[in-house]
Amino acid sequence: MESIRELQAYGYAFASFVFAMILYGYIYHLYTSKKKGGKDYEKYSKMALNDSIEDSPVEKIEPSNEDKEER
Repeated sequence: MESIRELQAYGYAFASFVFAMILYGYIYHLYTSKKKGGKDYEKYSKMALNDSIEDSPVEKIEPSNEDKEER
């Protein structure tokens, strides 16, 4: 019984470490993509606060070439 609890403790510690590394990797990815000129995901987090119909959109959507040809 003691060995099972010991394995559970090691498994919990290992899983916590892995999930923390995944979280830090994701945060690193977000900030490096922002610096490289990628999408700024912090703008999208403000959508929950600015959800009125009068608020400006987060990004302008330009029609693609296929959409322009259809019109």
